[in-house]
Amino acid sequence: MADEPNLMDGNDWLEAELADTLDEDYELELEDAALSLEIKKIYQRAHGATIPRQDYFRGLLNLQAELIKLQDWVIHTGQRVVVLFEGRDSAGKGGVIKRITQRLNPRVVRVVALPAPSDREKTQWYFQRYVPHLPAAGEIVLFDRSWYNRAGVERVMGFASKDQVQQFFNDVPEFERMLVRDGVHLVKYWFSITDEEQQLRFLMRIHDPLKQWKLSPMDLQSRVRWEQYTKAKEEMFARTNIPEAPWYIVEGNDKKRARLNCIDHLLTLFPYEDVPSEDVALPDRVFNPDYERAVLPRELYVPSKY
Repeated sequence: MADEPNLMDGNDWLEAELADTLDEDYELELEDAALSLEIKKIYQRAHGATIPRQDYFRGLLNLQAELIKLQDWVIHTGQRVVVLFEGRDSAGKGGVIKRITQRLNPRVVRVVALPAPSDREKTQWYFQRYVPHLPAAGEIVLFDRSWYNRAGVERVMGFASKDQVQQFFNDVPEFERMLVRDGVHLVKYWFSITDEEQQLRFLMRIHDPLKQWKLSPMDLQSRVRWEQYTKAKEEMFARTNIPEAPWYIVEGNDKKRARLNCIDHLLTLFPYEDVPSEDVALPDRVFNPDYERAVLPRELYVPSKY
């Protein structure tokens, strides 16, 4: 008779699973550490101490557990949720989106990051290419940049005419009110960083081969046109901060705090609660005495190099 698994075996397994989970978190954090040493030293001097790593992970894991509850509530109640993430280049939008989605179901929580519009899309109603990505019941959609491209990069870089920009400002409040009237929860975040912080982050990307792909000609132009982007942002807030869909500003100079603060705030916007769920039990394995597992050819296996 085979030995019964004891409680210690189970605890060891749970410890191993937790270690794997933390390894995944460390892997994500390493993206912020693959820097030239000199740039890293400059960055650390500019920032000083941030949240201790263990405190950060403890807070993040607790918030991610609450995000799972929010996800289950959205599915159970058929809610439709849209969250827009806007901000200057390198402000940290992608980092917080990664942490939000890290432990959620990708069939429920989708990220939308649209490329530049095609020639055909340029001839359509401006909001048309965004509409197909809006959620159905039981879905959450996170826009990594959104229709506010027209108020920012398109305006500053001259990709939209003055008339198009003014038409956008006239239309967007009513477009968002339509979404809210139809039952969509619309949340808008702006990640705010200082001029000096963006310069440091761009230098980090230039000197980090794992991040150089993030730098585009548009990003570099955003440094040149910092003041134009500032003026565009200020008018955008003035004309699109409506009661039905207000803007929320996340101070982003400290990445870790920005992630925790944003996720915590997002959770406060919904009256989510625990939803009924069935107990999950692992069914017994069915053994067929006549079944013999085939031996697969070795060439089908991925080489074990590590």
